[in-house]
Amino acid sequence: MLREFLTLGGGVDDEAYVAQIWARELNDGRWEAWVVFVPVAAGQPRRTERDTLQASRAAGEYWASGLTPIYLEGAFARSRPVRVSAV
Repeated sequence: MLREFLTLGGGVDDEAYVAQIWARELNDGRWEAWVVFVPVAAGQPRRTERDTLQASRAAGEYWASGLTPIYLEGAFARSRPVRVSAV
């Protein structure tokens, strides 16, 4: 996880989410990042597809530091529920 936003998305009730920026290094050394929305109460997490592709983790952290509430609103609108499978 690169960053967590304390601002609640999706409302301030049982449908509220906390936005987290997650990233991973790809085989070629670049980093991809996406937004995960974690429900404050019960519910299923949501996530976006890749939101950015950066040259390094530091570049990804810099990108995440500039995200605005408006960007996160749009990310929430295009996010999809995360499928969790039992192992």
